Amino acid sequence: MAASIAVSAVAILHLTFLVLEMFLWTKPAGRRIFGLSKEFAGQSATLAANQGLYNGFIAAGLLWSQFAKQPLPDMTVFLLGCVIVAGIYGALTVRHTILFVQAVPGAIALIIVLTSG
Repeated sequence: MAASIAVSAVAILHLTFLVLEMFLWTKPAGRRIFGLSKEFAGQSATLAANQGLYNGFIAAGLLWSQFAKQPLPDMTVFLLGCVIVAGIYGALTVRHTILFVQAVPGAIALIIVLTSG
C-alpha cells in the first residue's frame, strides 16, 4: 500500500510537470515558476511541450505499473530509476532544485518499493 501511494505521488508530480510544461509554459504562472522571460518562454514553448509529453509518459507508465491487473514491479523500478537519473541530470545542467523536486521524491518512492516487497 505504501509503495502504491509513493509511486502514485511521483506520477502526480509528473502529471503536474506535464501541465506546467505543455499548457502553462508561456502563461504568467508558468513563467514565474520556471523563471522565464516572456520572450524565452515563447521561443522554447515547443521544446517545453515535448518535455511535458515525456513527463506524461513517465506518469502513465508509473500508474500502469501500479494498477494493472498484474502489477509490474520491474517496470516501476525502471521508471523510478529514469525519474532519478533525469532529476540528477536536470540538477547538474539546469537548476539544482530539480534534485529535490524530481530526484529525491523518485528515490524515496524507489526505496519504499524495494523495501516493501
